[in-house]
Amino acid sequence: MAMAVLQAKGVHVVVGASVPSSVESRKSSPCAAFFPRLSSLSNLSQSVSALGTRRLSRRRTGSRAQSGAGILQCRAQNGALTPEMKEALDAFIAANKVVLFMKGNRNFPQCGFSNTCVQILNKFNVPYETVNILEDESLRQGVKEYSNWPTFPQLYIDGEFFGGCDITMEAYQSGELKETLDKAMLS
Repeated sequence: MAMAVLQAKGVHVVVGASVPSSVESRKSSPCAAFFPRLSSLSNLSQSVSALGTRRLSRRRTGSRAQSGAGILQCRAQNGALTPEMKEALDAFIAANKVVLFMKGNRNFPQCGFSNTCVQILNKFNVPYETVNILEDESLRQGVKEYSNWPTFPQLYIDGEFFGGCDITMEAYQSGELKETLDKAMLS
């Protein structure tokens, strides 16, 4: 099981398990000071050997500790949506008006459908967060269960699941997406 980082508004949500000491030592390297996200993202490729226990804890690490951002960690088992993962997803989606769970990220979409959603959101010039579901299998499966939707990308607006690429495209073409985004930005 790998780790995934959901990051927004100064809060990291780390889905996975504790960071091996080799990663901790890299966080204190000179490169980590210049590339704080790089040290967080390096956690994503680490496999976790301990399966079984679940935990929800807050701790402060690295350069994010200086800004007062907390790190929320939770462990998922067998790709199932655990109560801890549900709580972390609830908090992340509630903290952001627009969230796109996608393959890749806004700067480097890794599938055509994800790219389509990014291009549509970029046209509206609204702030949005992206989460790369390719970085963690348990996160990918957990988000599918969370939304009860089998495919990606998945768009959330104002805390509610909006739809996948086809629904987003139809809503864009009909003008419904603009109305929904405008309403969300005002709330």
